[in-house]
Amino acid sequence: MIARLGALLSRFFAKTAPDPFVIAILLTLLTAVLAVTLGFSDQATVGDKAGAMLDSWRGNDGLWKFLSFGMQMCLILVTGHALAASRPVRRMIDSLASMPRSAGGAAAMVGFFAIVFGLINWGLGLIVGALLAREVARSLRSRGIKAHGGLLAAAGYTGLIAWHGGLSGSAPLKMTSQAEAMSVLPASVVESMTVDGVFSGVSLSETVFSPMNLFVSGGLLVIVPLVLWMLTPKASDDGVDEIVEMQVTDDVEWRDLDEGRLNGFPDWIERSPIVVWVLAIGLLAGFWRFAMVSSVLKVGPNEINMVMLALGLILHGSVRSYVSAAEDGARGCSGIILQFPLYAGIMGMGVSSGLVADFSHWIGSFATETTAPLVTFVSAGVVNLFVPSGGGQWGIQGPIALSTGAEVGVSPGKMIMAVAYGDQLTNMLQPFWALPLLAITRVRAREIVGYTAVVMVVAGAWMAIGLLVF
Repeated sequence: MIARLGALLSRFFAKTAPDPFVIAILLTLLTAVLAVTLGFSDQATVGDKAGAMLDSWRGNDGLWKFLSFGMQMCLILVTGHALAASRPVRRMIDSLASMPRSAGGAAAMVGFFAIVFGLINWGLGLIVGALLAREVARSLRSRGIKAHGGLLAAAGYTGLIAWHGGLSGSAPLKMTSQAEAMSVLPASVVESMTVDGVFSGVSLSETVFSPMNLFVSGGLLVIVPLVLWMLTPKASDDGVDEIVEMQVTDDVEWRDLDEGRLNGFPDWIERSPIVVWVLAIGLLAGFWRFAMVSSVLKVGPNEINMVMLALGLILHGSVRSYVSAAEDGARGCSGIILQFPLYAGIMGMGVSSGLVADFSHWIGSFATETTAPLVTFVSAGVVNLFVPSGGGQWGIQGPIALSTGAEVGVSPGKMIMAVAYGDQLTNMLQPFWALPLLAITRVRAREIVGYTAVVMVVAGAWMAIGLLVF
């Protein structure tokens, strides 16, 4: 049944889903047409509307509004990848890989740790999940235990179904301070959250560390591994023997760049731990200072990246090793670099034309205090299929969600998490962020999507319960 479901979904997406960058271009064109035809009501002619649309699209509040935010997201990916590639983390992965004694237990374990690390940092969770899935497959094969390679890879990807409720969640982190909110949301939205010149913000205690999110994210740590265990094909199932193993080979092993004879001072200083430790200590001291002056509950992407960079430098122990790992991780940033300007432009046109306000009022006309979070959750899941970036999606959908919540009396923290849950849920159907995992595990998207789709349905029901109960 799962194999048939995977084949069906694979055929559907192969026929209907172009490259995410193409989707971003099409969404830009659609928004431009809607802005000219339905928006800019104060403009007299179509020409005036087109000029206003172009001005809002090309300006600092349009295409280039997400420049700093895009850099923050790239650093989350790169620092998470580099930390996962460090020798201590690799040793931990090797130790964990030898623990499972059955195919079902292996899938459950990979899913559990992918979510644990995904809650810490989505880039870390993605790479640890991929490496753990690959090494578990290799360990099981060496012990003569048959396991489905597609299921193990799917388990390694499940960190992306919980990441937005974790410490690297874009929407919660961008709302902790006025400066962070201004880098993503329109000025009018930020001003609506300002009282007597003071930006109230949304503390992490209202989002990531709220009782609702602890319930949802904690439940995912139990539910997702259980579902993966239940989905494990039996060795006697038809076709399982044909796709049982991951095609893992020794040429994907990480190299130890700090071995061999030293060749002069440049070589010594590139391998010396002193250099990286000095920087790491400074970064950790900066984070400690922030925690003392402000609050740990007010951390944003910059503070998270400081800690991740410091930990990676310490665990790698040399400039050469860390830079090599960071270069590998940087290859995954092309989508962020190319797509974020277009998402910012979409937001700029939508806000300045009045489309965002009109859409918000339309949702608010039938939404209630009970249904608004659910409607936002479902719509965010749909939007994520077309805008596969939590940060880009928050920039587009955040103004609508916050305005709708304000109209019906739902707290900003709950509306933020409603968008976050919808965004992370349909990552199980959106292959954009799976590309690094697919490269490491050497499986194809169609071999994992059947499993991740089932995980998505069960996890979605759990998230909806959390939004209703709290």
